[in-house]
Amino acid sequence: MNNFRESVLSLITETSANLPGDVRRAIAGAIDREDPASQAGLAMSAISVNIDMAVDNVSPICQDTGMPTFFIHSPRGADQLMMKREIEEAVAEATRTGKLRPNAVDALSGKNSGNNLGCHVPVIHFEPWEKDEIEVRLILKGGGCENKNIQYSLPADIPGLGKAARDLDGVRKCLLHAVYQAQGQGCSPGFIGVGIGGDRTSGYELAKKQLFRRVDDTNPDAGLQALEEEILEKANTLSIGPMGFGGKTTLLGCKIGASHRVPASFFVSVAYNCWAYRRLGVLLDPESGSIISWQYRDADEIRRMARGEGIPLTGKEVVLQAPVSEDDVRRLRVGDIVIINGVMHTGRDAFHHHCMHHDLPDNIDTRGGILYHCGPVIMKNADGSYRVTAAGPTTSIREEPYQADVIEKLGLRAIIGKGGMGPKTLKGLQEHGAVYLNAIGGAAQYYAKCIHTVTGVDFLEEMGVPEAMWHFEVDSFPAIVTMDAHGNSLHRKVEDESFGMLGSMA
Repeated sequence: MNNFRESVLSLITETSANLPGDVRRAIAGAIDREDPASQAGLAMSAISVNIDMAVDNVSPICQDTGMPTFFIHSPRGADQLMMKREIEEAVAEATRTGKLRPNAVDALSGKNSGNNLGCHVPVIHFEPWEKDEIEVRLILKGGGCENKNIQYSLPADIPGLGKAARDLDGVRKCLLHAVYQAQGQGCSPGFIGVGIGGDRTSGYELAKKQLFRRVDDTNPDAGLQALEEEILEKANTLSIGPMGFGGKTTLLGCKIGASHRVPASFFVSVAYNCWAYRRLGVLLDPESGSIISWQYRDADEIRRMARGEGIPLTGKEVVLQAPVSEDDVRRLRVGDIVIINGVMHTGRDAFHHHCMHHDLPDNIDTRGGILYHCGPVIMKNADGSYRVTAAGPTTSIREEPYQADVIEKLGLRAIIGKGGMGPKTLKGLQEHGAVYLNAIGGAAQYYAKCIHTVTGVDFLEEMGVPEAMWHFEVDSFPAIVTMDAHGNSLHRKVEDESFGMLGSMA
């Protein structure tokens, strides 16, 4: 199969950059339902522009390309060892060319392999089948939505919904809570795959397999089909909305599968997927390894998604020139749209941990600075300089234990991320005169165009590309104030309101 590696490389490239037709239709429907002038409408507009930019640039829709996970059906006699080796080579090549972000880190040391290869990475599942062709399906599921996966063991008391028994109504309560708990941290509007039964491991695998079903398919089990429809309808009355800003569309798809279980266990496993629902498949010729056909591609699919200009400039935005003064920040209120120019730094999990135990080098000045929760895709130019090819926000809540302390220690004035942060950070924003800005999750191309220069990098060798502290010069970088220096939080407001609505569904 001389063409197998090249076919897998094509699959990776397309999956990373080009959403399938059924997902595009679901997103288009969500755009139509939101008020274009609302925060939810602006988020969906930015998402639509970003989808087109990713295709045009052949670059990742979202910078977090997750842990590449392959499901392969192979005929009798297929050389699975060869396929595994070729897939690993294709993954390494896709990482080198920026189609995948280097995400594989040692579980304990955090050392990045740099090529997405490591122990059990990439994830490859082989299954035999009766057909002659080889089927290769790939899902790229980012860490933000992966962290919102959740598993329930019934019977249980479900927050806001009460007792859930070992029956379909108990499953219903689990799924409504699964959508509620994701809020905007999983880049809503999202999709859920559900596995009922199995053990703890196989239940999650079954849930992830449901994400390979088409959004517009029909469950062969009438009871599960009815539940899928009910969850989709009721989830969209929670008013969580795009990015957790409030709005009419919180969930775009619900797919449920069931498997046998042991009498002692009743697990409900939920795989949450963001709007950047990246999964494709190919059928390959068993002799040559060439692509015979693509899956999830439709002749009538929506080719261009853009509605408007993303977050358009109206003249009412607040322009922040970094470094930022405390007075500038204190004037901001939740709901304001800001446009950022000047210096911006990135900092994620490893950076925050480092800051709690060490001082930064003397050459790094963060006073009045803006810290972006972002693990970008970065390419090195021939002259040794760097360029950003994808740079959307990561989920901020992971930094909640550290953020207030880091704001004080580094003299920061603004934090940019997605999904919001908790009470400790909110208090820190008040005390130290800082603000939290929500960028549009997954909009990696949309924000990469705002970064015109990479001025430097620190901790690259120790932390790897996603976790390093990158220094940018940005121009016209848009974001929305969702936590201000006066104790106000849009995220807290939406979460409280949606919890009340959840209770009415018990």
